[in-house]
Amino acid sequence: MKRKRKNYSANEKVAIIKRHLVDKVSVSDLCDEYLLNPTVFYRWQKEFFENGAAAFEKSDARRQRAERKRFEELE
Repeated sequence: MKRKRKNYSANEKVAIIKRHLVDKVSVSDLCDEYLLNPTVFYRWQKEFFENGAAAFEKSDARRQRAERKRFEELE
């Protein structure tokens, strides 16, 4: 019998990756706990590192909008 696939949210994926990187939980233990294939975990980790800069770009864009608004108010 096939088991139903679990769809993890972005926050859940980050929490799982964080447990590996910060808490030093082994990949095999995490995969057993969350019923993941190790290739799925490593794909998530690769995407996490490739897109990590996006977390900082959002705050930069927010800061730029605030500066632009302040400049327009001064005009």
